[in-house]
Amino acid sequence: MERILHEEGAILRHTLVERLEHWVLALSGFILVFSGFGELPMYKRYMVTEIPGLSWAGDYYVNLKIHYLAAIVFVSVMVFHALYHGWLGHRGLLPRKGDFRESAKTILSMLGFGEEPRADKYLPEQRLAYVYLAGIGVILVSTGIFKVLKNLPGVYFSPWFITAVTLIHTFATLFFLMGILAHVAALVIKVNRPMVKPIFTGKMDLEYARNRHPIWYERLEGRSPAAEEGIAAPATLAEEMEEKKVTMQVAEVSTPPASGVEPSGPAATEEKPKKA
Repeated sequence: MERILHEEGAILRHTLVERLEHWVLALSGFILVFSGFGELPMYKRYMVTEIPGLSWAGDYYVNLKIHYLAAIVFVSVMVFHALYHGWLGHRGLLPRKGDFRESAKTILSMLGFGEEPRADKYLPEQRLAYVYLAGIGVILVSTGIFKVLKNLPGVYFSPWFITAVTLIHTFATLFFLMGILAHVAALVIKVNRPMVKPIFTGKMDLEYARNRHPIWYERLEGRSPAAEEGIAAPATLAEEMEEKKVTMQVAEVSTPPASGVEPSGPAATEEKPKKA
């Protein structure tokens, strides 16, 4: 669970499960793209097969089997991701109203125009990139299923349908590649570089999170051990002194005087009623 690690000066941004999801999906996606292009007669043409260890890349059937295996892993991670995070109620990467506008402001701020909007755990452009890649992934999986089914005995699709599915699958692959390249390129920008380390270790620098993701940081501050135990520590010394003063006044008013002890304060100066 994401939390502040004060002793390390860091915030746990990604759990081990999330990091495994990311890297297994990235690796299987890379293998899918490589083996998919390998099914085209291009690796021999451009002498990719001459690279040591890649002589198999020119074999259509080898690439097809690798493609199928990588697809199983890719789809499995996608399904796990949806079920796991859906069950836990994680909504941080889902787009929000105003994300396009906030993304434009963020990009302009990187170029020196204006200030960057206050951000949550994920920047608005990260949420938009997430839904973009998820949408492309769904298209690739859907069209890929039809491309597999057409190879099964007894299954027939019209030529125009197969052509359409193949074209959609191919163009979706290109858009997927552009999305991945944009994702990697964004991390090259200086202000985004501290986001690279959490992908490997899960931990983000505390000061960076405080300044770049203030909404997320403030929410995590509310989950500190003191807050979870119901202990509301005063923010300043002045507040602490004021709280003690109020507590003493309440105690003085609510505590009855001991037997045989004359009350002090304004009540002691009042004239006592005379006996008849």
